[in-house]
Amino acid sequence: MNLLLYGAPGSGKGTQATRLGDHFGIPHIATGDMLRAEIQAGTPLGLEAQPILAAGQYVSDEIMIGIVRNRLRRPDCKPGFIMDGFPRTVPQAEALDGLMRELGKAFDRVVYLRVDIDELLRRLSGRLVCPACQRTYPPSTTACAVDKSLLVQREDDKPEAVRPRIEIYLEKTVPVLDHYRGARLVSEIDGQGTMEEIYQHVLTAVTQPAATRKQSA
Repeated sequence: MNLLLYGAPGSGKGTQATRLGDHFGIPHIATGDMLRAEIQAGTPLGLEAQPILAAGQYVSDEIMIGIVRNRLRRPDCKPGFIMDGFPRTVPQAEALDGLMRELGKAFDRVVYLRVDIDELLRRLSGRLVCPACQRTYPPSTTACAVDKSLLVQREDDKPEAVRPRIEIYLEKTVPVLDHYRGARLVSEIDGQGTMEEIYQHVLTAVTQPAATRKQSA
């Protein structure tokens, strides 16, 4: 089961990806995690990416595809994976298509969690994060349930930074969905509801036979 999971910041895609990974026994692969792993391992790609990230810039598509290639070649990806945070642009999607062919893999489904902008703003403006493990929590929480660290608000989750993040996402990333709609891979899921309700909708979308899947408009 090879999945791409999309959703704007605050859509809850990280939570859903974790649950899907546990359900299918496949890794949840996030862009940031891949970059950090390459840097920590001191690989050539990691050494190339480190100064770029330190300068607050985005690494090139060529570097990212190389990092994704390294990750997908690992044994734990053999039964499948959930990709979160990549590709972000149509050129990246086209490069990823080529990589998947190179590796003899194909995507089974692309899931998009659709959430209204006003709801995204509400969620992100009050979201807190554990500085140690990066798990996110609602505003009323004070400490991480895993390591008991006191929660903080990320700079890019403060109200003045939230709307630009969402606008950039919609402008740059959502058009990638059109790339995959051509292959009838996309399922749009209403991301407003309880976590359990959303999870059941996502699970249905990725497990029903291809012939009966409802392609989003």
